[in-house]
Amino acid sequence: MLVELSPLMLVVTDFVAWFVIHMAVAWAGTQLPDRLFRPDGFVCRIRPWEDGGRVYERLFRVSAWKDRLPDGAALFKKGFPKKNLLSRDPEYLARFLRETCRGEWVHWAAFWCAGLFFLWNPWYLGVGMFLYAALANAPPIITQRHNRARMARLLSRMTSHR
Repeated sequence: MLVELSPLMLVVTDFVAWFVIHMAVAWAGTQLPDRLFRPDGFVCRIRPWEDGGRVYERLFRVSAWKDRLPDGAALFKKGFPKKNLLSRDPEYLARFLRETCRGEWVHWAAFWCAGLFFLWNPWYLGVGMFLYAALANAPPIITQRHNRARMARLLSRMTSHR
């Protein structure tokens, strides 16, 4: 811990820091070029063990709660809403796939920012910030991967029937 703060200042600092991190990382994600978010890239590609996204349904029952997650796309001018599928056009679905990658990257980046909290929190609160980051970012990451696998299957079926 580099800085020592009172308990009240710790709570305020942690709250403000998380808000700024979430907003800054999300905004930065909207500014990055599409070419960086490839569904077949190392982070975003769907692995065989994910069973086309079905593993998330079996383990987490993702369909039962994913609609309750907020969609931050409306907060930013360049945001792409992913709450609902708005078209079955192959170009739209390809963009949807890229945007699920962008969303996943944003949540991974926010998660890893938890390490910053060790700068002003005692070690046990730093660990708590990692737990918060995991609990706050795992559901959207799971949802992005689940949706991407489903959209990839749909897009594959559509393009193979042409």
